[in-house]
Amino acid sequence: MDYVRLGCSGLKVSRICLGTMTFGREADEATSFKIMDRYVELGGNFLDTADVYSTGKSEEVVGRWLKQRDLRDDIVLATKVYGAMGKGPNDQGLSRLHIQHAVEASLRRLQTKAIDLYQIHRWDPNTPPEETLQALNDLIRQTRVQCIGCSNLTAWQLSKSLHISDQHHWSRFISIQPVYNALNRSIETEILPLCQDQGIGVIIYNPLAGGMLTGKYRRGEKLPSGARLEAFKMYHTRYFTDEALSIVERFVETAKKKTCTPAQLALAWILSEPRVTCPIIGARNLEQFNDTIKGLEITLSPEERAAVPAVPSSRWIGKDPVYDRED
Repeated sequence: MDYVRLGCSGLKVSRICLGTMTFGREADEATSFKIMDRYVELGGNFLDTADVYSTGKSEEVVGRWLKQRDLRDDIVLATKVYGAMGKGPNDQGLSRLHIQHAVEASLRRLQTKAIDLYQIHRWDPNTPPEETLQALNDLIRQTRVQCIGCSNLTAWQLSKSLHISDQHHWSRFISIQPVYNALNRSIETEILPLCQDQGIGVIIYNPLAGGMLTGKYRRGEKLPSGARLEAFKMYHTRYFTDEALSIVERFVETAKKKTCTPAQLALAWILSEPRVTCPIIGARNLEQFNDTIKGLEITLSPEERAAVPAVPSSRWIGKDPVYDRED
């Protein structure tokens, strides 16, 4: 496993980030522990979770694993804030009050004194960004958080946030988590150039397009029970279109010609974009993880990458995912 700097910070993270959204939900605790054990065995050091994943259960599973394995000092630990964690009017969003409550709750669930990368899960139109960014800067000064990042921001939102932080001499975002895969290339228009210019790390989620790029969803067939597109309407809306199915059919054939699985090709396609710091991969079981992670072994030249079936550059299929995601 190779290690890279996260943006222009001095933080070193593994080339693959392990996503934990399935932990405490599709993956029980024993399975989650096996996946994390295997990830660390391969050299991984970057775990990503969020308070809203399974309403805190994912963070709890990660926290227990870190404590039992005594690995806290070896792991770059990332989590997120925004989603509703209660029924009250201040139990969600990016107000100073909610951020203070949320970080304390995450620290308890993760059983740690500090979070290495604390990320806003999305833009909050109901809170002034100055309030949010000052609250995050205060967390760094209090050493409860080491670095801050964001997820699902548009280019103008990220640019505005960076400007406000610079204007007030506050800590700025060192990374962003956007959707990116062969069926959604929208970040190529503005996000990737902006991040390259500003030294922002790019942590990709949804590299398999909700499972579409594995080839398990086929035209005219019933969706597999429990699969992401069957269980979550937002993924079905995002990816399950005639255009996407046509691309996936050709994508699967290309993987066969390269003697790899579609999941491995999807990961290799992401890794061959030089402006990407690392993709997040998640799994419901160890078999899924062991399959996808082998994409690290595949190297695509620019010409080979361009030949892989994908939507035209700077496009996406289905509904714009910026505001409709759970993860």
